[in-house]
Amino acid sequence: MNIAFFLKPKSETVYISKNSSVRQTLEKMEHHRYSAVPIIDEAGRYIGTITEGDLLWHLKRISFPDLINLEDSSVMTVIRRVQMKSVPVHAEIEELLVLATNQNFVPVIDDQGIFIGIVTRKTILEFFHKKCQTINLLNGAR
Repeated sequence: MNIAFFLKPKSETVYISKNSSVRQTLEKMEHHRYSAVPIIDEAGRYIGTITEGDLLWHLKRISFPDLINLEDSSVMTVIRRVQMKSVPVHAEIEELLVLATNQNFVPVIDDQGIFIGIVTRKTILEFFHKKCQTINLLNGAR
């Protein structure tokens, strides 16, 4: 099954620009209550994902200045501990399962590397849960 069916499009996804400041990133994550958000460049290409942990370690590394001072600190100066992998839009749902074990969501890109949305871990788990229920019903019907 193609993942386009499960895709939450970019227009409905929270993400940040690589030109965002650390403060803007923190505020967007706080507002939406997300622990990780994708980063895209000016052309819309997926660069990576920033997590709360990345931001926390960054704040520790720079001795956590006043929040106002973080407006001048680029999100690109934050070291990202884990590279969250993206998948092409033509990937199969089974390919997502491995990535979803370590990622809250899987970024989806087109053939030019342009970020087009995400597939959430919840969506993947719900799909496989329903699939297992169907198999169990079929096996019980024999």
